[in-house]
Parts: sequence; C-alpha cells; structure tokens
Amino acid sequence: MSFTGPSIGSGTVRRAFQFGRTYVVRPKGKHQATIVWLHGLGDNGNSWSSLLETLPLPNIKWICPTAPQRPMTLFGGFPSTAWFDVNELSENAIDDIEGLDATAAYVANLLANEPPNIKLGVGGFSMGAAISLYSATCFAQGKYENGSPYPANLSAVVGLSGWLPCAKKLNSKIEGVNEAASRAASLPVLLCHGKGDDVVAHKFGEKSANKLSSCGFQDATFKSYSSLGHYTIPEEMNELCVWLTSKLGLEGTS
Repeated sequence: MSFTGPSIGSGTVRRAFQFGRTYVVRPKGKHQATIVWLHGLGDNGNSWSSLLETLPLPNIKWICPTAPQRPMTLFGGFPSTAWFDVNELSENAIDDIEGLDATAAYVANLLANEPPNIKLGVGGFSMGAAISLYSATCFAQGKYENGSPYPANLSAVVGLSGWLPCAKKLNSKIEGVNEAASRAASLPVLLCHGKGDDVVAHKFGEKSANKLSSCGFQDATFKSYSSLGHYTIPEEMNELCVWLTSKLGLEGTS
C-alpha cells in the first residue's frame, strides 16, 4: 500500500512512498484493544513487535507497520525509513504536513478493520511518537490538517521520547470548537521521556505535554526518567503496561 508524500524541496511535486512490512502481535487472551505502534527513524516494525510481544498485556493486539524509505532533509536527502520528512530537530523545524497526514491516514486505515467493540489506540517511539501525538490532535479536531475527516475513534495515545508536531497552531483549532474540546478532554495520553535523551531533547517532550494540557487534553500524563537516553527501559515499559491496563479497562495481566 502506498501513500503520496512530499518530495524534498518542493511543496508541489508529489511522490508515492511505499510502506514496508507490517508485523502483528496477536492477543494471547481475550481481544479487548488494538494499538498501532510506530517505530523511530531508521527502524522497522519488527524490532518493536518483538519487544511488545513480551509485555504482560494479553488482551492487546499490536500492529507494527514499517515506514517507507524516503529522502530525509535532516540527512541531506539520504533515504531512511521515516514516517515524514524532518529538516531539523528543533522548535523551528518545518512541519511536513503532507507526510504527517499521509501517515496518520495510513494508521487510521490499519485500525479501520478492527471489530466494532474493540478499543483503539496509537503509540510510538521518537518519530513514531510524533505521529501518535499528531493522530491525537487529528482525533480531537475530527479531521486531518488537509481537512479530510479523521475516521478512527481513539481510546488511548502513547508517545515515548517524541514531540508534538504542529504545536504552535493547536490552541486555535481546539478552543471554541465544542466537539474538539470534548474529544480532547476525554482522550487519555501518556508521554514518557528521558532526561538524558541526546536525540530528541527532554524539553521537547515536556513542552509537548504542557501544550496538550493547555489545549484541553485533560488526561495527558508526562513521565520523566532521570538517566534514560533515546531508548526504552523496563521501568518505562512497566509504566506503559499499568497505564494501558487502567485507561483501556483491560482485564488484567498474564
């Protein structure tokens, strides 16, 4: 399956990017929730599916897609598996709206075939976390940035070591829109970040959490880990398990 994303250096030329292999971790118990989990820059779905399979969450089905190979402005145009283009890791970075929308739509499409009684979620690490948080804002607004309706009914969003794209404009899109405000208020969001992260600075995660809270995401939780770098640790995964079990009303751990 391919989506059309932006080519480097032009907002008008469109290029179709082919998404890679999707890895699925089936629930070991009663299927109560499905979560699409998105890897970081340069990674693939297999590495996270292998880790998620070890978690004591038997009621969750995990869908772990692989990002397309695309030229990255951050790498001088050198290709990498990436969910969208990034020109720099800073607060002045240019948001690749077309790439963000295409991947958020791809994720929503992966959730579209789940049974109607199953709770749906999106999570990810680093660049994958950025997509999950962007999906949260699309859910709240009820539409993508390009105006197309956002179809997935999300029950939980997780972002590890990531950041919130399009943060500067979020207030104006949520405030004063009753449906958006109520959806934002009801959506549980968990953000985790290491203070030792030398790739995506801890302050970006903290500012992202504060931005979500100030925009009406009343159930946004931010967890810091003092010695954690740009990776995950068992303590963080344990926190994730407890949070998901609580927020999704899962029947318990195995």
